[in-house]
Amino acid sequence: MTASRIVCVGAGQMATALVGGWVAQKLCAAGDIIACDPDAAARERFAARLPGVRVSAASRGAVAGAELIVLAVKPHQLGSVADELRGSLAPEQLVVSIAAGVRLEQLARWFGTQRLVRVMPNTPCLVGYGVSAYALGAAATAADGERVERLLGAVGLAAQVDEALLDAVTGLSGSGPAYVYLLIEALSDGGVRVGLPRALATRLAAQTVRGAAEMVLAQGEHPAVLKDRVASPGGTTIAGLQVLEERGVRAAAIAAVEAATARARELGNRESAD
Repeated sequence: MTASRIVCVGAGQMATALVGGWVAQKLCAAGDIIACDPDAAARERFAARLPGVRVSAASRGAVAGAELIVLAVKPHQLGSVADELRGSLAPEQLVVSIAAGVRLEQLARWFGTQRLVRVMPNTPCLVGYGVSAYALGAAATAADGERVERLLGAVGLAAQVDEALLDAVTGLSGSGPAYVYLLIEALSDGGVRVGLPRALATRLAAQTVRGAAEMVLAQGEHPAVLKDRVASPGGTTIAGLQVLEERGVRAAAIAAVEAATARARELGNRESAD
């Protein structure tokens, strides 16, 4: 999708992660992108992070001639964005929403019969290890799906799913990086507790999580199988695993995904009722 023109409505963290990944992967040039945000501080941060990307306070004029429009605002802001863009979108323009919980049905009411794709990405897109799931709207074409998959696949794993599953994706991989950061922090705290310097403990914890994840992806085996290979009888690992099970780490992780999924559904129901 080189030499295309992309407009991001919203210049926050997720827009920065996606655009940064696309530029880093040379999927598009920085000069082909405009980020629109009424918040001057957000525009300044975006421009500082991604030199060459243009920024604008208003989105209505910026979308003219754009091939792809990415709606990267908070769910409660989408209605006002639709009001601003009403009448300025052309049928050939593809609109991609990354707003959590806002369903395609609601997007269609706001943006008309526009070609729509709903996406749930996560912030590791910025470093090429993102996870994104997407669902096509009624007017979107197979080519639109291929285009979105190329963009998302360039910054990590991309998968098309039924829209009914996107809230669950939000609860798992959308919110998941925060769960993993908490785990890395906790492992680092444990390392400090037993005498390691903080910087070293954090590096060891982060690389351990990274390496374990790569093992799961590369070998394709159930995590329980890989876990058992580390936990030798009567050894150190099984002692640590016993504590994690006693403290309810597994149950807490499951409950976290359930809670985030429920919140995504709540947001979707709220927007649909408006």
